[in-house]
Amino acid sequence: MTLTLKNAAKTFADGTAALKPTSLAVQTGEIVSLLGPSGCGKTTLLRIIAGLEAPDPGGQVLFDADDVTDLPVERRQVGMVFQSYALFPNMSVRANIGYGLKMQKLPRAEIEARVDEVLEMCRLSDYADRAITALSGGQRQRVALARAVAPRPRILLLDEPLSALDAALRDSLRDELARLLRRFEITAIFVTHDQTEALAIADRVAVMRDGRIEQIGRPEELYRRPASAFVATFVGHALALDGDVTGSVLALPGGNLPLPGAAPHLSAYVRPEDIRITPDGPLEARVESAVFLGTHYRVTLAGVTRHPLVAIHAAPEAPKTGSIVRLDIAPGAVLMVPAEGPAA
Repeated sequence: MTLTLKNAAKTFADGTAALKPTSLAVQTGEIVSLLGPSGCGKTTLLRIIAGLEAPDPGGQVLFDADDVTDLPVERRQVGMVFQSYALFPNMSVRANIGYGLKMQKLPRAEIEARVDEVLEMCRLSDYADRAITALSGGQRQRVALARAVAPRPRILLLDEPLSALDAALRDSLRDELARLLRRFEITAIFVTHDQTEALAIADRVAVMRDGRIEQIGRPEELYRRPASAFVATFVGHALALDGDVTGSVLALPGGNLPLPGAAPHLSAYVRPEDIRITPDGPLEARVESAVFLGTHYRVTLAGVTRHPLVAIHAAPEAPKTGSIVRLDIAPGAVLMVPAEGPAA
């Protein structure tokens, strides 16, 4: 199923504009993540898609060619997975998954066949008769997903489905969730504030800010070609290169840096992995600290910009604290974005 939003906005009774007019097109089987900080409008947008909130007059929600804007949630055929999972603790795994199918009054044989199918797909067959309370957090997450897809919804909506898990488990389940969503071949909208989750799971990511979509694109596109300072700093950890632009050269306290297509109205940013400590680099910096992180050193550098830069240094040894080093940043690695400060 395709999803189309046209000028969907939401203003609450107290005058709060939670969502500015937003248009979005999601293709059949595509996974799109709504990524942004708290209060940016991503959950409001998800609730409008689900039918839990009505958009302001003039907004439209279409499932394929069907206008479902005024259709209540129970008639939209959406599957939903929440942060809390909302599972029934007094029911077994099998009963939880089959609950929605029973509400549809499907024949018993069909219910059993569908439940068995999603149990196998979610690798839950061995836990079918266990109580929900006997499961780990990761197993409960898979049960919630299986229950949502068993009724074969037109679209699957996931609201921070991994946020209730501890960090180690969340990391291990991230790839598992991406695998399951693609195996289901269902159109899905995934809400998160975690950029790593969004990049790892989604086909496209919509970065939201102040009630609107700031930029939407493939994860690689957002990371390598951000459209604004906010996207550059929110998706990854881009660092501002504070200096004066003259033509295609950025003058920094530690030296001059050539820029790709620079202009006075653009600001330069760089990512830590693109800052190279090299003997013949054009920039000079002082090493403030070097922390060993296993695969690399995290080196904090002063004297290049008004604020310290951080470099990812993959070498057998770290530069000594207090030493002077030379830096190089390839022109193609510099991110040029409209000159504006990132959102607080």
